[in-house]
Amino acid sequence: MKSGFVEKLLNRLDRLDRESLQTNFLRLVEERGLLETIFQSIQEGIIVVDREAKLTYANRAAESLIGFSFEQFEGRPISRAIRDIDWEQILDVEDGRWSRLISRELEITYPQHRFVSFYVVPLAMEGEGGGGAVIILRDVTHERKEEADLVESERLNAVKLLAAGVAHEIGNPLNALNIHLQLLDREMRHLPDEWREPLRELVAVAVAETRRLDLIITQFLKALRPSAPDLALVSIESLLKETLMLMRQEIQNRSIDVRVDQPDSLPKIPVDRDQIKQVFFNLIKNAIQAMPDGGKLGVSLSLSDRFLMIAIQDTGSGIQPEDFSRIFEPYHTTKSEGSGLGLMIVQRIVQDHGGEIEVQSKPGEGTRFTVRLPLAERRVRLLNASPSAPVQEVS
Repeated sequence: MKSGFVEKLLNRLDRLDRESLQTNFLRLVEERGLLETIFQSIQEGIIVVDREAKLTYANRAAESLIGFSFEQFEGRPISRAIRDIDWEQILDVEDGRWSRLISRELEITYPQHRFVSFYVVPLAMEGEGGGGAVIILRDVTHERKEEADLVESERLNAVKLLAAGVAHEIGNPLNALNIHLQLLDREMRHLPDEWREPLRELVAVAVAETRRLDLIITQFLKALRPSAPDLALVSIESLLKETLMLMRQEIQNRSIDVRVDQPDSLPKIPVDRDQIKQVFFNLIKNAIQAMPDGGKLGVSLSLSDRFLMIAIQDTGSGIQPEDFSRIFEPYHTTKSEGSGLGLMIVQRIVQDHGGEIEVQSKPGEGTRFTVRLPLAERRVRLLNASPSAPVQEVS
């Protein structure tokens, strides 16, 4: 609408005949319709309030962003439609705040979680009841996600550098310890048989544990710096057996009853032996830690048309609802001494093998992780997503 058109029309009302008045009225209707079409077409939300902060207009974009119906809130205070904002302060026209643009950002949780940036500009209209403000809203959820991803990437890079340094510092004493264990084994040859055999068994356990620690460090670094799996046909049941043997002492110390259920024969599948062994170690370790006072650990293997499935189930405390959606996030842990990287590593390895991982849990009753590894050598690699989203059991 041209500037001053309405003012000129009002000044000439007493001089207009009926036909001219009708023509100008139709012109107003047409221009209002054009403005309405424009406002309803743009992606930014537009809300207009009067001097008393009551809603007088809102386009469809504003309704969608905020999650309200203008018809229901027309003529009502904006605080009814958009809560938890100090609108009295923002829309206070008596303290000179209209001399500058006011900008804010808010987080919307319903009907869809999003971040909305908005700014307020005054409507300087003369006359009694004139004035008010226009509120322009813009969805900035994508920008906030990009910022969060950048921060997360920087944190992960920092962890990689720290992990490399820690692995180097641990590796040196590990090598020294392994050498001294070999020297100790050599010196024990001069001892009487009744002394040598018990000591040799203890040294063998210490050697096995140092090797396992070295393997854990190696796999930890590989998981943080992803590399293509070195595939070979491997017996999954043998990997599970080796993992359970390595953890035998801890399982016994916690009085955990282990049960393995598997078919009579299973095919070998193409996997990276060390990486999948790390998957089993992390999942079984989590299950054991969830049962500090003892319990039952169930491991079952089965086949489908496409996958070999490995299910690891405990009778521990389960996963709380508020933690369930974040279990695969880096650094998220409910343990006082946990790094929050174990399940992230598991998910990454499984995805790199073209597999899937599923979680079922019920607080107070236990958790079940199911890993699906493809039988065929040609696989579709699943990137940056949980292929089978965690599913919480409903009681």
